[in-house]
Amino acid sequence: MEQTNEIILITISGTDKPGVTAALTEILAKNDAVILDIGQADIHNNLSLGILFQSPTVDSGIIMKDVLFKGYELGVNIRFNPITEEEYSKWVSMQGKNRYIITILGRKLTAKQIAGVSQIVASQGMNIDDIKRLTGRIPLEESERTPKASVEFSIRGTPLNKEKMKSDFMQLSSELEMDISFQEESMYRRMRRLICFDMDSTLIRTEVIDELAERAGVGKEVKKITEAAMRGEIDFNESFTQRCALLKGLDASVMQEIAENLPITEGADRLMRILKKIGFKIAILSGGFTYFGNYLKQKYNIDYVYANELEIEDGKLTGNYIGDIVDGKRKAELLRLIAQVENVDIRQTVAVGDGANDLPMISIAGLGIAFHAKPKVKETAKQSISTIGLDGVLYFLGYKDSYLDEEI
Repeated sequence: MEQTNEIILITISGTDKPGVTAALTEILAKNDAVILDIGQADIHNNLSLGILFQSPTVDSGIIMKDVLFKGYELGVNIRFNPITEEEYSKWVSMQGKNRYIITILGRKLTAKQIAGVSQIVASQGMNIDDIKRLTGRIPLEESERTPKASVEFSIRGTPLNKEKMKSDFMQLSSELEMDISFQEESMYRRMRRLICFDMDSTLIRTEVIDELAERAGVGKEVKKITEAAMRGEIDFNESFTQRCALLKGLDASVMQEIAENLPITEGADRLMRILKKIGFKIAILSGGFTYFGNYLKQKYNIDYVYANELEIEDGKLTGNYIGDIVDGKRKAELLRLIAQVENVDIRQTVAVGDGANDLPMISIAGLGIAFHAKPKVKETAKQSISTIGLDGVLYFLGYKDSYLDEEI
């Protein structure tokens, strides 16, 4: 046989069935073909398979003929595309170029969302390598659907204007009621090991200090200070001191009743269960109170809790606190400290919070997420979740429902 070094791309499409890939690759194997690239996807039981091969010993025409006949037997469509050495070398040279992951989250998935993201990627001169659905298969009946949808794009290239790209994503997410995460792809993204949560308005759907204030009859006063602090309008430490003082005289027994009725955030139960199962270390770093953090620690088997301690005398709150305040700066320090103790690289950490005092830890974490956050926080954080529950964090980590819930 005349020696040839032709490079051929075979694309196979049709109804998926057992043995298609095996039968076609067997033909290549008999002819000593070298596989240069291979990829397969299955969408609604329809196969899309691509094989890039080179045959150094046999005329590629013989291989293509055998593949074509086998494809006819299997009932799949076969196409061939010759690739020049120049085209192949250019493709190889792209290896190692910048890679990014775009994850979209929402209550439902629409064509407008996919089109919008794709158009922004194209306008930046970048290429989409792969798209996959992270959430489960979607039933036709609305009542049977899970109230969330997520799709992940793998893209390659260098954005022409990264800031404009992020701005366009933010505008699109607002217009189409979805969240968009834009992350650099790296080994650290797939090796996260430590996650730190704010507590109030993140793990729970309330600010505990507001709950205490309601029972002390100073609800309006405290809530006003809380909201100003979360918006970053006043210093957190100052606001904390002011709010604690207003709780003076409250019977400490009300804390147990509040703890037992904490409104847990949507998706928190599922997220915590999965994070523990896959080996994450979990911490609560809160500007709230240790009493409630410890309650959640027992509920979810959380590893670390750092929060503020209320001073109690004769069964009543004194209006003071014990020790240093856990503010934004302290949260960032604690994240670094826990990472060191657990021997975790800072790039393997995740931080999730909603308030201005969460920004320091969100900014230094490998993955920082603003969760249902105030506008200032959302604008500053690199990633945000505003449309679905706390288990949306799993999709930003790259996990798929199909191999999470079936295993756990």
